[in-house]
Amino acid sequence: MIYVITALKAEAQAFVEKFKLTEYKNENISVLISGIGKENMYKTTLEVLKSFKDEDKIINVGICAADKRFAIGQLIDAREEPITCVDEAIDCRNSENQFSVVDMESRGFIEATQGLKNSFIFKVVSDHFQPNTVTKEGAKKLIFSNIDTIMKEIKT
Repeated sequence: MIYVITALKAEAQAFVEKFKLTEYKNENISVLISGIGKENMYKTTLEVLKSFKDEDKIINVGICAADKRFAIGQLIDAREEPITCVDEAIDCRNSENQFSVVDMESRGFIEATQGLKNSFIFKVVSDHFQPNTVTKEGAKKLIFSNIDTIMKEIKT
């Protein structure tokens, strides 16, 4: 089983549409929505791990903010690029930003899956520290356009 945990319904909806899921699951994939924030992600991930088997995979997928070195829509693999987890959305239009890539859930996922070999974090750049520019439909499209790459990455 592949467990996908997202923070937002719009992010989850991309997987539901791509795999034509009924009630957010089929025989191969289960999609869960944690809600925003590291605590929600932590609790949801721990709940999934209660039924987790060695051959299963668990993925945190969502949108993130990043500096302008990263293109909108670019897929970030946490194994290759560090992600800073913050407690609230950062709007840096009027100030210097000290982070490269930021999300609000990855720390909770990492804490819950510590030592687990089949866990992955993938984030898609949604904005350059301008959270007010992100829409539900935009978030869904960004995730949807990266699902094939994500699925290929977790199978290698």
